[in-house]
Amino acid sequence: MGKEQHNIVITGFMGTGKTSVGCEVARLLGWQFVDMDAVIESRAGKTIAEIFAQDGEATFRQMEAALCRELAEKPRIVIATGGGALVPEANRTALLTQGMGVCLSCTLDTLWERLEAATDRPMLDTPDRRARIAALLAQRTPAYQQIPHQIDTTARSIPQVARQVVALWTDTQAATTGLTLPVRTPDGGYPIYLGRKLLSRAGELLADAGLRAPRQIGLVSNPIVGALYAAPVENALGRGGYTVTRCLVPDGESHKTLDTVRTMYDAFADARLDRASAIVALGGGVIGDMAGFAAATYLRGVPFVQMPTTLLAMVDSSVGGKVAVDHPRGKNLIGAFKQPALVIADLDVLQTLPPAEYRAGLAEVIKAGIIAAPELFAYLEEGGAGDSAWPIAEAIRVKVEVVQEDPYERGRRAVLNLGHTFAHAFELLSDYQMRHGEAVSVGLVAAARLAEAVGLAEEPLAARLMRCLAAHGLPTSPPPLDPDAVWDAMGSDKKRQGGRIRFILPRRIGDVVISDAVRREDVRRALRALCGQGEM
Repeated sequence: MGKEQHNIVITGFMGTGKTSVGCEVARLLGWQFVDMDAVIESRAGKTIAEIFAQDGEATFRQMEAALCRELAEKPRIVIATGGGALVPEANRTALLTQGMGVCLSCTLDTLWERLEAATDRPMLDTPDRRARIAALLAQRTPAYQQIPHQIDTTARSIPQVARQVVALWTDTQAATTGLTLPVRTPDGGYPIYLGRKLLSRAGELLADAGLRAPRQIGLVSNPIVGALYAAPVENALGRGGYTVTRCLVPDGESHKTLDTVRTMYDAFADARLDRASAIVALGGGVIGDMAGFAAATYLRGVPFVQMPTTLLAMVDSSVGGKVAVDHPRGKNLIGAFKQPALVIADLDVLQTLPPAEYRAGLAEVIKAGIIAAPELFAYLEEGGAGDSAWPIAEAIRVKVEVVQEDPYERGRRAVLNLGHTFAHAFELLSDYQMRHGEAVSVGLVAAARLAEAVGLAEEPLAARLMRCLAAHGLPTSPPPLDPDAVWDAMGSDKKRQGGRIRFILPRRIGDVVISDAVRREDVRRALRALCGQGEM
């Protein structure tokens, strides 16, 4: 693994937005923000302009260098430097050895617009200010080019730039040290490891989470995923002292049944797995659900490890402990709560995920933004890369916070079903030929349309969701289904309570409510509007 970067350093020419961006990045991360110029002014008891006038630039640069060395020792801070602070190589080395450097830039015309009327810039105290800006910029550009990450702020807002900085930091951590997201449960808790090259560390990570060798492992996968990753995982576990029995089951939602789970029991029994053994699910949500259900019931329960290989499973089904199989009368009707001992989410496996499956997972990431992460939704709405580690980590964070509050789905956890009441009906009526993530995508729009129909949301909400989903290649209209058939299919959904169908409805991005007062006609109107068959 690479070096740890424990702070973020934002630099660049004056007027590029360092302080404003730094403040917003610190807010998003919950870190301390340090403006180097403000610290120097506070300690000197005078403004930067006064230091230049009374003590000279050399004195200021000495104070700046000392502060660079001091801040380099402090973790979890966002630092906004002065425009010339990282021009000296010694200062760059001090702050960037254990910090991620980001250099902000913009066009000369933009700098002129931002700095033309500034009165607190001692370096621009000259009659021809524009020429001075150009000369200083040319002088400092070679040093700025040494900063690893570059962001042009010319045509971007402060929140947009800040979100990109946070995404860069998260990606860097995932590629080097990896991220550990802790989850609290009624019985204790477990870690979610998110990063790259994690499958090769499977034995180490199991041991770190308390499942130490020697121990038998039942590795459950399907033929497609197994051909790609079963051998590397077995090798990694073998190096850690574990004994592995591979159990391959058919691929696809249609095989998520008790009959398939019975074949798992047979394989576990044949391998003489006992209560000290562990079941590892290597695959997507179907594998995780079935292997988890088997782990919850084999010998009245054995330890369980999730190794999700799809984006959908990483951000949804692998987190929270819900495991189940389908029944002809409904999806996930037979299940249990089985918390994993750990989750290993290796981002590298997403490189082999078919594009359609990856897009399906993005629906759950966007859903998380709608529920409780407006910044995440905005990032994706603006065209932010879905394969960045930050959206994935943020989506996981949303789910973790909800399931920690309500581990057994007796209250708030129901909000995670946003779009799912519609989605499960679409899946059931398509005989599960519709991908879960695609069904969720359409279900999100349907829920927004329904919220508009009952007066909970303003009408532009559904249109905004549709634009975001469509921009990431996701469907926004259901297949040609009879609204009454959709309503009837909803009646078999396991999330109904007291004979009523429960809906999760968005009021705005980041704010959803639970309602069981929706009428059949409201759903009909929402579906007609969704399909363009009439006004609401």
